[in-house]
Amino acid sequence: MGLVKTRKIAVANEKGGVGKSTTVINLGAALSRQGKSVLVVDTDPQANATKGLGVDVEEGMITLCDIINDPEANSGHDAVVQTAWRGLDLIPSHVDLAGIEIEIVDEEGRENKLKEGLEELVGKYDFILIDTPPSLSLLTVNVFTFAKEVLVPCQTHPYAYDALAELFDTIDAVNEEINPDLDVTGIIPTFFDKRTKISNKILNTLKTDERYKSLIFNTAIRVNTTIAESASVGKPVVFYKKSSYGACDYIDLANELLNRV
Repeated sequence: MGLVKTRKIAVANEKGGVGKSTTVINLGAALSRQGKSVLVVDTDPQANATKGLGVDVEEGMITLCDIINDPEANSGHDAVVQTAWRGLDLIPSHVDLAGIEIEIVDEEGRENKLKEGLEELVGKYDFILIDTPPSLSLLTVNVFTFAKEVLVPCQTHPYAYDALAELFDTIDAVNEEINPDLDVTGIIPTFFDKRTKISNKILNTLKTDERYKSLIFNTAIRVNTTIAESASVGKPVVFYKKSSYGACDYIDLANELLNRV
């Protein structure tokens, strides 16, 4: 198989609970349903994307922790796990990632560890989607050094909206100092509940804010219990219950992303 043009996309927000892992899992699955080859890279020590794709990390498995700790000894290829769904692969996370920053913080080129480990996989997938930790950390900086695009899930809640400015400042700083190719592709409204005034108000604010309005995806991910159910059984919602609101929303989001270059 020849090389393809890989879109390297970080899914990021420094605030937790906004739907990062859920977006990575289900957007990746929706893209794979469209015939795209997708690699999910889980850089969050909580390993929610790993669990959500039905992968149990067993002793002796090479994980992202090994790649970052010693990219020369541990190949990105060696860490790739095939999920139960064709075209959807994973590099799993591990709880040890929580301590990896202390180990590499004094090393030269510490912000390039992930890039070094994953570079050989560029050209092998249509999409590399990266789940990030819910904080600005050295791991997040590693992700931003490797990626070219950022997708920002934003819960339709005042706290999540208020946190956007800090995230955009971080992305601007990385763009200026480390990775000039990094850019925000879009903001994804998540946990949208049209029955509540606050959800509607925040969505409207996002769509009218001069800083963000050109970046907002038309697809809002609605509150849907089926998404949580699918995560609990380690199966993306587009495969778990294709007729659910959650599946429909992520399929729409995938189509919209394919049209945004």
